[in-house]
Amino acid sequence: MKYVKGRIDESILVCVYYGLNGERLIRRGHKLATLLDCPLYVLTVDAQPLDAFDAEKSGYIEHWQQLTEDLQVEQFIIRDNEKRPIQKVITEVARNYNITQIIVGQSAQSRWEEITKGSFLNVLLREIPFVDFHIVAVKRPTEDELYDIYEKGVRAYLIPDEEHYKIAFTCPKIPTIEGIFFKEIGTDFDNGIFKFTYNKKMHELTITEGIIANPQLIPAQCINK
Repeated sequence: MKYVKGRIDESILVCVYYGLNGERLIRRGHKLATLLDCPLYVLTVDAQPLDAFDAEKSGYIEHWQQLTEDLQVEQFIIRDNEKRPIQKVITEVARNYNITQIIVGQSAQSRWEEITKGSFLNVLLREIPFVDFHIVAVKRPTEDELYDIYEKGVRAYLIPDEEHYKIAFTCPKIPTIEGIFFKEIGTDFDNGIFKFTYNKKMHELTITEGIIANPQLIPAQCINK
C-alpha cells in the first residue's frame, strides 16, 4: 500500500533477518521516517523460496507483514529464492527505490552481523555511495519482552474438542486454524501462546495445557468458516 509522505528527497530502507531484532529495527526505521516525513521500506532476503520456509520463518514474515501494515510502511519487500550475495540484493533494492538511508542491526545472532565488518560495509559504500548507513546495536531482549520466555515457534493447529479448542501438531482432516505455537521455556506441558493471521490481522491466544484459555478472542468468522 502507498502512503503519502511529505518528502521525496529522503527514503529509508530497513534490512531485517529472522530473530527478535527485526521488530526493533522496523520500529527504529519508522521513528526516523516519521521525523523526516519520508517513505519507509523494509527488506528481508532469503536463499530459500517462500513456500519452503519453516514455521519459525513463516511466523516472523507474518508478524512483519502485519507490523508494516500497522505502521503504514510504504512496502515490505521479500526477496526469496535469492542466490546472489546479500550486498548485491541490498544495492539493487536501494537503487530501485531511490533509498538514501539504510538501517541494519548489529547482533551476534543475526546474519546481518557481517554488515558491521569493514570489508562488507566497504563493498556497500562503494556500490551505493549515495546512501547513509545506520548500524544499530541491538541489545538482548529484556525480561519484560514477550519472547524471552518462549521456545522456538512451531507450526500448530487449533481444533474443536467438545466445549473447548485445543492445539495439535499434525494437520487434521477437519477444518482448522493454522498458526505458530510458542511454548513456555521450562514447562513439560503445552503452555504458551498461539499466533495466527486472519483477514491480514495477527491474533494471539493463550494456551494452558494444550487448551485455549481465551477462545472468545477467536474471530467468529474464523470459527464458522
